[in-house]
Order: sequence, then C-alpha cells, then structure tokens
Amino acid sequence: MTLVRKRKEKQALRITVPPVSSSWHGFLSPSPISSSSSNSPTITNLADFEKLAVLGHGNGGTVYKVFHKPTGAIYALKVLRFGEDIERVQQQSLNEMGILRRLDSDCVVMCHGVFENGFADIDGGGDLCFVMEYMEGGSLYDLLQRHHRLSEEAISGIARSVLEGLHYLHSMHIVHRDIKPSNLLINRKGKMKIADFGISRLVAGSDKQQCDSYMGTYAYMSPERIDPERWDGVYSDGFAGDVWSLGVVIMECFTGRFPLINPGEKPDWITLMYAICFEETWEMPETASAELQNFVRRCLVRDWRSRGTVEELLSHPFSTKFQHVAPQNLLCYSSCV
Repeated sequence: MTLVRKRKEKQALRITVPPVSSSWHGFLSPSPISSSSSNSPTITNLADFEKLAVLGHGNGGTVYKVFHKPTGAIYALKVLRFGEDIERVQQQSLNEMGILRRLDSDCVVMCHGVFENGFADIDGGGDLCFVMEYMEGGSLYDLLQRHHRLSEEAISGIARSVLEGLHYLHSMHIVHRDIKPSNLLINRKGKMKIADFGISRLVAGSDKQQCDSYMGTYAYMSPERIDPERWDGVYSDGFAGDVWSLGVVIMECFTGRFPLINPGEKPDWITLMYAICFEETWEMPETASAELQNFVRRCLVRDWRSRGTVEELLSHPFSTKFQHVAPQNLLCYSSCV
C-alpha cells in the first residue's frame, strides 16, 4: 500500500532557528512529592522498592519495573540522570513534576511520588525518580513492532482513548506536545493512557507563547510548531498540535509504518520538515473505511485554525462506531506475542 501525495518542488523552507534555552537557577527540596490522586498509596522511601526488570530507555533516563515490598504492588520507576546535560534535564524534570501534580484522571498514567537523589543500587544512583503506575500491556510502539498493522476496531479504541485523555488535559490547560506510539501505554484491562509529560506545557495567560518550542519528536510535530512563521504558530495555544500528532499515530496504526514519507525514504530532519510543511496531500489506502479516512483528514489539516477539535473528533463516527468492543480488541493485541 502506498500513500498518494504531490510535491511543490519550488517551495523553500522558512524554518525559524530554535531559541537558546535560559539559564538554570535552582532545583528541589529533598522530599517526596505525591500526586493529587486520592487513590494514590503513601510511598515514602525508595529503599522499599526492588528492581525487577528494565522496561525502556530514553530522554536521559531509564524506566524500571519495580516491586513495592510493603504493599506487594508493582510500579514503573522512571530514573532521570542529569549527567552532562544537567540544565535541560533539570528543567524538563521540574516541568514534568509541575504537570503531574495537577493530574488526576484515568486517562493518563498516574504518578505516585517523585524523589530526589535516586535508587542507590542502580548504576551508581540517579538524580530524580518518578514512581509511576505500571502499564502491563506496554506501549503502542511495542504493539506496532509485533503486529505492524492493527484492525480498525482497535484503532478506533486508540483514537477514542487518546481523545478522552486530550480532552481532560486541555480542560486543565495542558498541552502534551509529544503524542506518539511510545507515549501511549496500555494496562492489563486494555485501557490506553497518555504518558510522559516532560515537554508538556501549561497554557494560561502569557504562557501561551511558549508552545512554539522545538522540543519534542519532529516526526509527529504539527506544521505550526515546525514553521510558526508560515502557519501563524505563534498565535496557536498548542491544543491543535496534539490533534495533528494523533492523526499521524492513527495513520501509522493502519498502514503499519510511519506514514508521512515514502517507504525506504530516510527520515532525516529535512525530509520530515518538507513532508509535514509542504506535501500537498496524504491519503489513506483505499481499504480504509470512509469514517477512518475522514477522521485522519480532519486531524491532518495543515492550517491549525481549520483542524478538527478534540470535541468534534470525540463525536466523530470513527471514534464511536466500535465504542463498546474496542477495548477488548486492543487487549487481545497487547496480550498476544
């Protein structure tokens, strides 16, 4: 299957140079910080955890599966190490803590505590540890690695779950800014939740102007974030950018590969920027249902002011047509090897 697209060969990129980050002026007090959830257990000591396995690496840290000896519960422990890039990781950590403390929803992966210093027996210790809800089914990225393509029933469930999460986050004035398969996790009931708020932003008042930042994963970024001059991104509150990212994820689930470039094409920066900012059209394969094709088109409107909203897409026929069977369908994928 191939995607239909047309190019405008004579258009030139007009990408603004990313701004230089501001200096760092402080850090944390050495005390645990619990989430706002009333259901969160009291976790006061990292020594109460036993390391069981490595779940993944990335963004300056490692995620472990851990056993909480006092309760017998399983958690995910995200350990961030500052290393040489101390300024960036500290800023990202503080930002993530500020976001996580506001969240209390079944649509997002919950944080049960944040600790300074680290887990002494893990590679010499880390600098900051997040005790997170353990998602037994792994990530959507893991599912796509195993199965490549998913059924429309499963994709519909993914779309609805992410939209419900975005609806909650946006109601809290939070833009995620990094919706992608590896940040969408699945629990043992087949429920998908949004994870990783390291580059999320609270948009209120003057903070709205922060959402044209270049932090994030380029492949899933919206045109207004990559080229704010062309697409008036400085006036965007950022919410529409999360919808664009969801559209790319949904296409990827159906086509079995990253959909905005041709098979075999190298996903370097220039190729991705051109595909996102200048390609004429992206069309789903003809085997996709009319509802799915329309859903993707509403997500991938290049002008963010005309793009589908979270509220619109929650009531879209593709989001609702498999509403009662999609969670079970996704659970089947996540439990199959």
